Amino acid sequence: MAEYRLTEAEENLADIIWENEPIKSPDLVKICEDRFNWKKSTTYTMLKRLEQKKIVENKNSIVKAIVKKEDYHAEQSKIFVEENFNGSLPRFLAAFTRRRKLSQKEVQEIEKLINEYRGEE
Repeated sequence: MAEYRLTEAEENLADIIWENEPIKSPDLVKICEDRFNWKKSTTYTMLKRLEQKKIVENKNSIVKAIVKKEDYHAEQSKIFVEENFNGSLPRFLAAFTRRRKLSQKEVQEIEKLINEYRGEE
């Protein structure tokens, strides 16, 4: 399984890759230079970290994601709930809604997700 803990810089680079994949590594270097003022070596160092974490691959100077953006964010959400709410989604929702009421649309979306999980839809 991929290492889902990324630094802010690693996540920024992953976002660029997700937005532009497949992307040639020289094009990635140019984007990072423009957006973050990174040197070529910095981009390749960060890219190597993402490769080691099995988030992306760089084959023949073509970079593409191994892990989809949605899957990465799903895993981040799971880790957050596990670490902060002992893995309890109901405790998370209770804390989340304590200071912010859900809209009717949000309630319907959550109900739909629950029903899909149950196999009712």
